Amino acid sequence: MATNKTFDQIVVGDCAEITRVCSTNDLLIFAHASGNRNPLNLPDTDWTGDGVVDTPLAPSMWVGALISAVLGNILPGPGTVYRTQTLTFHRRVAVGDSLTVRVKVTAKKPNEMLDLETTVSTEAGDLVASGMAEVVAPKQQIEFDASELPALLIERHRHFNRLITLAKTLPALPTAVVAPDDASSLEGAILAAREGLIEPILIGARDRIEAAAKDIGEDLSPFSLIDIEDESEAAAKAVAMVHEGKVKAVMKGHLHTDDLLRHIVKRDGGLRTKRRISHVFVMDIPGRATPVVISDAAINIAPDLNTKVDITQNAIDAALSLGLPLPKVGILSAIETVNPAIPSSLDAAILSKMAERNQIRGGIVDGPLAMDNAIDVQAARTKGITSLVAGRAEVLIVPNLESGNMLAKELTFIAHAEAAGLVIGAKVPIMLTSRADDSRARLASCALALLFNHWKATGNPVETLEPIEG
Repeated sequence: MATNKTFDQIVVGDCAEITRVCSTNDLLIFAHASGNRNPLNLPDTDWTGDGVVDTPLAPSMWVGALISAVLGNILPGPGTVYRTQTLTFHRRVAVGDSLTVRVKVTAKKPNEMLDLETTVSTEAGDLVASGMAEVVAPKQQIEFDASELPALLIERHRHFNRLITLAKTLPALPTAVVAPDDASSLEGAILAAREGLIEPILIGARDRIEAAAKDIGEDLSPFSLIDIEDESEAAAKAVAMVHEGKVKAVMKGHLHTDDLLRHIVKRDGGLRTKRRISHVFVMDIPGRATPVVISDAAINIAPDLNTKVDITQNAIDAALSLGLPLPKVGILSAIETVNPAIPSSLDAAILSKMAERNQIRGGIVDGPLAMDNAIDVQAARTKGITSLVAGRAEVLIVPNLESGNMLAKELTFIAHAEAAGLVIGAKVPIMLTSRADDSRARLASCALALLFNHWKATGNPVETLEPIEG
């Protein structure tokens, strides 16, 4: 609750200040609000043109706007009307700088006018900006609750940017791309090759692949192409090339998932291991501190308990490969208590206990948890749940394919998340993207495959993930 000081209550010499740390989101919000899209002030840009992303600097008027926060919120506070402001800027501000913004009343004048000295300085005391403000102070006491101010969602997908950057540090992954005979799947494979993530071997109908290449204006001459008309035969060829050691990953193109998986899961000549294969969606959700892994939303329709053990272990392995050091795994159900009438709550409790006994390794597993108290700390506190996972889950294990598919699609189309998909549990990682996925999703899926392949070979991620707040 903000409370003002009226003109009569204010005396010369009164002071007020706030401290503010400049964040990346501040720069993005200011760019949208002001319309100033100067690349000097935006993150993830190479404004010098040297091929390296440059450190953004805060717009000077963003610094100046902080003064209005003190005047409008504290001194004089709600009801203040700005009249004039002079500003001299002494140095630039970078993301992470802590600023102290201070105002001091220097004169009271007729008609409720005030003069105030205004300064902005760094934590070390270096002056960033200075000037004088003239305002009309309020005549009456005002209290204002700003808690109902609408929140803002910043649609940034920093986690995928990071994962793709990390994957580029690894050798490209020889990959069989099955039936890339439409614009989206072919473009995704070529983009991943251009970014150094995969060495694609295109397997499918030559005439259709060449037609797709013509549609997107791409030259296929740098890539190997195996001409196989039938999509099922193309999938079988990809699996055979894994056994021959010619490829270390498989990427789904423009064919039905069943047509590809049929050859992967077959007992003779397939890519089975001792563990059940499962699919993970890795979601880059704006505002989340880490990526969120969801499983299984694409392969196992109604998994029993034994299958859920493998699904959970596969998802933990995926999270470890992304650099999450001890993934927090929430086993989802409709409720957060064990109820024999809800089978998923029983499975969740058993999986949690199995993790305690090291039958599931590498993560902290808890359940049953409902979706709200799995991902929201306040929801978990409200329901009195004490857990290392509740409110902080980084991996979500869903009861069945339907619920997982709906969750992933809701996050994509309502929460504006980006999604990438990978099949784990086979001899090699399989990039199982939707035929409707764009090239960005396919690029991110290639990055996941490369990072997972590295983790599987070495036992270590390329880099341990530091959570990103905001």
